[in-house]
Amino acid sequence: MKITKHFLKKLETLYHESGYKVRYEKGQFNSGYCVVEDRNMIVINKFYDTEARGQTLMNLFDVLDLPVEGLTEQSATLHAKLVAFLAKQEAAEDVEASEEVTE
Repeated sequence: MKITKHFLKKLETLYHESGYKVRYEKGQFNSGYCVVEDRNMIVINKFYDTEARGQTLMNLFDVLDLPVEGLTEQSATLHAKLVAFLAKQEAAEDVEASEEVTE
């Protein structure tokens, strides 16, 4: 998936509608992000470029269980596309892992 500024904005909107606040701050977090659980806040390293910011939010999408209820039609569509994309990616990784085992 190509991550552009427009796509990043859609991801940020999806998280916002799901009750999370996305902030870009400098800090010393190794993974590039920090989720403040009790405040539903995601803090991403502000020195990341657009690609890394988007990739981080996509990685968090798999970790956080975002509700579909209450999303606008556009965000619900993006949510469904991300679920399908991540499922396809996991299936591809499973195939690669099984091929390595058989070799």
